[in-house]
Amino acid sequence: MNYSRLTLVLPDEWHEFVIAELFDLDFEGFEEYDDQLIASIPAQRFDDTKRQELELILHRYSEEAYIGQEEIIEPQNWNSNWEKSIRPLAIGRFYVRPTWGAASADDDEIELIIDPKMAFGTGYHATTRLMLNEVSSLIKPGDAILDAGTGTGILGIASMKLGAGSVFGFDIDEWSKENAEENKHINHIRNFDIRLGSIEQIPPDAKYDGILANINRNALIELLPDMISHLNPGGWVLLSGVLVEDEAMMFEQPSLKSFRHLKTSAEGEWIAMTFRG
Repeated sequence: MNYSRLTLVLPDEWHEFVIAELFDLDFEGFEEYDDQLIASIPAQRFDDTKRQELELILHRYSEEAYIGQEEIIEPQNWNSNWEKSIRPLAIGRFYVRPTWGAASADDDEIELIIDPKMAFGTGYHATTRLMLNEVSSLIKPGDAILDAGTGTGILGIASMKLGAGSVFGFDIDEWSKENAEENKHINHIRNFDIRLGSIEQIPPDAKYDGILANINRNALIELLPDMISHLNPGGWVLLSGVLVEDEAMMFEQPSLKSFRHLKTSAEGEWIAMTFRG
């Protein structure tokens, strides 16, 4: 599958806001530079209608913003670009690295070996870091975890290494499923079931002790009622992919009204919210 790679000329102060909106247009990968934002989307999903929507989004934030360049990238070329930029990161209790990165020298760190493809979730985005920082205080030994929009599989793998008994993950992107499967095997993880698709992939009678959902705001709002129906009494929900300004909107979701809000953590313009039933 080829990808359209667009160079957006845009002041860096607006990058996080535009990224949040581009998730809703099916964009999947982003690279940030001073006054440029490079965004990638499966070529078959980018048409004239989406190009017009993108232009409207850019103009809302800056009249001088525009699409500077558009090119088609083959998957293997994308992976090569990722390998040049991905470096090990220490995030909370975790040490996240690609297979070509140096191993951690700290015995107390939990190592997550993540080789990215097109899938979201390398540790370089604020939402992934927020989720990793919070999940270590939530997982209990033997927990059954639902990982919505698993991406690279990083959160499911982290959950298993924290002692979860099983993880069920799903993602609508074929590349994500393939990438998550590869990362699962690299980390020698079992009991992490990864499915291609959305909420319909969850077995009807499945119950979980915790839900991880790092997906865009609109998808969260749409999927939360069904996901929460699979949560055990007293279970928790950790979600991200929303901006600080969207926090009030999340509190208003009917499916969360009966839940206790435990915490909201923030990094830049992004937040992660924790609830318990």
